[in-house]
Amino acid sequence: MDDRTDPDDLDTILSEQRRDLMAAKTLDSDLDMAFKLQMQEAMAASLALNPSLASSSSSRNSPPPSPPHDALNDAILDLAAKLMLEDVERFAQEWEDHERTVSEMMKTKEDLNRRIHDQKFAADLRDVPEDYWDKHGDYYERPYCADESSSSSSTKAAGVETENLRLYCKGLVSEERVRDMKVVVAGAGIAICDPRDNLIFEARKNLEAVVDGVVLSNEASELEAIIEGLNKALTMDLKSVTFYCDDYMLYQYVTNRVRPGNSKVATLVNQVALLQRKFEYCSPSLVARTDIKFALKVAREAIVSQITWRADSSNGKSLKETCVICFEETDVAEIFSIDGCLHRYCCSCMKQHVEVKFLNGMGAECPHEGCKNEVNIDSCAKFLAPKLVEAISQRIKESSIPVTDKVYCPNPRCSALMSKKEVLEYTKTTFVHAEQTGARRCMKCHYYFCINCKVPWHFNMTCYDYKRSHPYPHPEDQLLNSLATKKLWRQCIKCNHMVELAEGCYHITCRCGYEFCYTCGAEWKNKKATCSCRIWDERNIIREQP
Repeated sequence: MDDRTDPDDLDTILSEQRRDLMAAKTLDSDLDMAFKLQMQEAMAASLALNPSLASSSSSRNSPPPSPPHDALNDAILDLAAKLMLEDVERFAQEWEDHERTVSEMMKTKEDLNRRIHDQKFAADLRDVPEDYWDKHGDYYERPYCADESSSSSSTKAAGVETENLRLYCKGLVSEERVRDMKVVVAGAGIAICDPRDNLIFEARKNLEAVVDGVVLSNEASELEAIIEGLNKALTMDLKSVTFYCDDYMLYQYVTNRVRPGNSKVATLVNQVALLQRKFEYCSPSLVARTDIKFALKVAREAIVSQITWRADSSNGKSLKETCVICFEETDVAEIFSIDGCLHRYCCSCMKQHVEVKFLNGMGAECPHEGCKNEVNIDSCAKFLAPKLVEAISQRIKESSIPVTDKVYCPNPRCSALMSKKEVLEYTKTTFVHAEQTGARRCMKCHYYFCINCKVPWHFNMTCYDYKRSHPYPHPEDQLLNSLATKKLWRQCIKCNHMVELAEGCYHITCRCGYEFCYTCGAEWKNKKATCSCRIWDERNIIREQP
């Protein structure tokens, strides 16, 4: 040791060496403990892999002899190799799943960008001046460039701004029947549209309808659909969205106007709020159910995908579904989906339902309990005869047009039903001063007629002159007037409907609502007669038979 060494430095060196020595002893102790634990785990794994050794050791009271050192090392090496292979396989599977997810995400983003580009390009084509095509021909293009859209923000596609996209979300929980079992299924539908409400992207997801014995509520399914939709939007790097829902209470929850009383719903509302913060702009909006038709359709498809199954048939494999009315297993191709509510029934049951309602003079509604959605007759051509569809459509149209507004084409080969307003608007496109002259053109056979006389159009004559020269343009009219005079029938001056008094008083209320006196035809006002005629005759009074 050098005499010039500072004693303080020597103490410092000794302290560091002492500290390193203690650390080495601690490390050696830890390594020894770790080795003992590994030995114990290896013994347990060896016994688990060889149950015969465990059974033979339990049959003897004395402890089993220690295995040879080489055998123990081999068991440890085999176990370590097995665990390592399992880890490698697990890691490879996770990496493959990750790569697949990233690939699907990139494909979805590119598809979204392409659709946005196409929508914008189509909108621009509508705004191109007509003289452009004469000058430049059909050479008007805007090719889609994936590199351009991917290099910039994904909220731009080929230079097209996609700000404030519309995100429609719908969650459904439904009790369905699969063969002889009732099952509760749930599904979510997501649709992304541009500001003009053109569909760009749609997706569906099957939801867990029953968790720990508790059925998923409608509010919870709606919120899970919103969460799925917002996650999809984030995956596509969308920065500005407005998400739409059709549930009033749900809208109150997500706007923090009402606090949910259910803990499950409250948790989901909190998740929605956290996702909203990840966007530059994200706001909820309340709309009618008819406005979320895209998301509703996709959500219903998610429901249907869970209640269909493959079955053997003469043509190979086919999808089957159970009709909840007749409980019969039916091919999916023979299942009818009602527009609006998308409830599904077999064509045979729907045919009977619609025919019975029609024969009773009623409009057909969805058979689902509590559903008031009307069945679109035009869509029933799948299971109804064309003539029956036409007859039902005619009946529905007749009931929808007020009596005083009905117009029938006087052409005996046509007799199409129209309203005065629609036939006037149709005639204005081809006939000048149609409203002043009274000329009308049939919307079906294009036959011109007079709205006042109900006869073919008299071009060079007024209605008065035509009636003087043609008092009875149709022979049937003369017979009808003769019969009306003989039977003492009266004609309503408002709708020209013929009325016959069978019994009761002379105060007549026509089907068009006009009130008049049956004796002289004078109008009744405020339920009071404007004439001095008798109100009733004793012979017309209804008397009970003895």
